[in-house]
Amino acid sequence: MKPPHPDSLARARLLASPSVGPAVIHELERITGRLAGPAHAEEPDGPFLYVGDTLPEALRTTRLLWFHSVNAGTDALLAAGPWPEGALLTRTVGRMGERIAQYTLAWVLSECQSVPEHTAQHARSEWRRLPSELAAGQTAVVHGTGRIGSEVAGLLRACSVRTVGVSRTPRAGAAGFDRMVRAGSREETSALADARWVVSALPLTGATEHFFGAARFGAMRGATFVNVGRGATVDMAALETALHSGSVSRAVLDVLPDEPAAPGDRVWRLPRTVITSHSAGITAEEDVVADFEACWEAVAGGRTPPLAVDTRRGY
Repeated sequence: MKPPHPDSLARARLLASPSVGPAVIHELERITGRLAGPAHAEEPDGPFLYVGDTLPEALRTTRLLWFHSVNAGTDALLAAGPWPEGALLTRTVGRMGERIAQYTLAWVLSECQSVPEHTAQHARSEWRRLPSELAAGQTAVVHGTGRIGSEVAGLLRACSVRTVGVSRTPRAGAAGFDRMVRAGSREETSALADARWVVSALPLTGATEHFFGAARFGAMRGATFVNVGRGATVDMAALETALHSGSVSRAVLDVLPDEPAAPGDRVWRLPRTVITSHSAGITAEEDVVADFEACWEAVAGGRTPPLAVDTRRGY
């Protein structure tokens, strides 16, 4: 994905969606040296760059030079329609990886220390010793080895958890991982069988929809499954079957295929499962500003930002 030419960028209007707050807009204006205008339903007269969460259909035009998403995930944005040819797409990650890593570690340690069971005992006014286990020396398999997956693996590794990264294109020495294996390989199947925890940090693309299905869940031998990626990467019927059979011992789901889950949704009745409200990696305003500024400096210098999205691959 090539950045827009600096001359075009110099002439471009800055537009922001209604979801972008005044404090962020003020910072965008400081960074770009121009006033931000609201996004209207009609196409601007000249080139423009846009900061927001969604892109109106009228603005999916060749005059769009660059869209900076205030979110980390761009699957919904790309699924809404054809991406304008030549337009740069960047995203906000900020400290999301750190937040998601701490979320994952919190659930790992909670399980090791029998926190859910102690909480249930307390509610019954019951005094009974419960077993605990060390996280050290156990194995976590992390699917998705980008910035977020690497942060998750790095924090688990700091607790002496063995980390195996699963990727379509494994890179030796990837940050945070003791070992890398290829998705769909026998090595992945073996790693799933050895795993104490299986963590999904996958984006949603055509290749990852229902990535976790009967075959992968069936390969597990009592692992806890933690999803901090995208809900639609999981075949929920297959997960339910695996929870009932015991191949998955527990599930922690921060994301679901359909959000928010209605009170009567069967996901609330999954055994040994905790659902949280897509809150593991909430994006803060300072994240948007910091990542946009880094992207602006790269684009103004004629470089493709590290946070650029390959719109063909979806990440």
